[in-house]
Amino acid sequence: MSKVLGIVAEYNPFHNGHLYHLENSKKLTNCDFSIAIMSGNFTQRGTTSIIDKWQKTKMALLSGIDLVIELPVLYSISSSENFADGNIKILNSLGIIDYLAFGSETGDINLLSKIANVLFYEPCEYKEFLSHELKKGLSFPKARENALLMYLNDNTYSNILSSSNNILGVEYLKALKKYNSFIKPFCITRFKSEYNSINFSDNIASATAIRTLVKNKKFDIIKNLVPEHTYSILMENIQKGNFVSDLQTFEKEIIYVLRKMSIEEIANLPDVSEGLEFAIKKASNLCNNLTSLLNILKSKRYTQTRLQRILLYALLDITKNDLDISKNILPYIRVLGFNKNGKNLISEICKKNPQLKIITSVKKFIDFNYDDDLKQLLDKDIFATNVYTIGFEKSSLNNWDFSNGIVKI
Repeated sequence: MSKVLGIVAEYNPFHNGHLYHLENSKKLTNCDFSIAIMSGNFTQRGTTSIIDKWQKTKMALLSGIDLVIELPVLYSISSSENFADGNIKILNSLGIIDYLAFGSETGDINLLSKIANVLFYEPCEYKEFLSHELKKGLSFPKARENALLMYLNDNTYSNILSSSNNILGVEYLKALKKYNSFIKPFCITRFKSEYNSINFSDNIASATAIRTLVKNKKFDIIKNLVPEHTYSILMENIQKGNFVSDLQTFEKEIIYVLRKMSIEEIANLPDVSEGLEFAIKKASNLCNNLTSLLNILKSKRYTQTRLQRILLYALLDITKNDLDISKNILPYIRVLGFNKNGKNLISEICKKNPQLKIITSVKKFIDFNYDDDLKQLLDKDIFATNVYTIGFEKSSLNNWDFSNGIVKI
């Protein structure tokens, strides 16, 4: 019987480390097919994708993924918990995923599972430790890390929750428990390069390092760090001007939006709490660039990543109510691309769960679907794409979600 591997990805862009992860995940799970749930044009650390979601889909399919499904923007730019929850909710709903393979710094699924158990069940003693740490004014991630170490009372767990992929791995495991999923998780140790490192070793580099090289026009170095088709697609889009290097591309738009918003509107952005809206409003009136704005706002409690997500929420007109809706619904399945195997997987998904909302045409979905919450979720994706293309150097093309078809390899 065929086995299907699920992968959570941003592929920003697809590089040799991603290829290593994909190939080793297939070997470890002995899977025949693979499905990637992929972030679109904006990503979880509160920044932009360097190229658009259709180009990233092409990279993924040419690298061995069979089917690419978009993670809606309300999940893709959210906290690690909501990001993981959205991904697992979609993977679980497909009804055909046997395994989930994710990268982590530790590579030890048992350690991550023990942490996930504590965070999922939240024993009273742990909650007391967490409350104590938050009262110190620490950011939630740091307070949670400290509370866990105190609760587990084992140095083996030191630094596990200070690493990005370990944190996401724990959240995936929590979400699998939440949905009582039969998907079996595996973790692959990250190879050589850390998630957010700007350094590289041999032919392996993080996506962050590659985007930095693009920004500095070090294209000759990039060629050795990505598969040949990734390099070709990346260079083609750079030459066309159809790329967005980072969030600073939109700094004028973001500052304009913040200056225009009322204190109440800023307070209604996700992740804004404890009077942060006043600081954001004041800083937006004082600063003309994002670097200054973030430097003013950063503190022990508010990390740069959290602040960048807040800026994206403002840019994309996403409110706390929008996020609440996303948490309480089963998302649609937005197909971005597939190969021959992927086409067969879609047929299998439809048989397993005929009630699932599968989008192969945005226009048809809007015309014939009457679920207001799902339409609102899709409206945010459409608007996010329209904002994203404003950042292109040479052209700004509107309504790509209607005009760009499914990528077929």
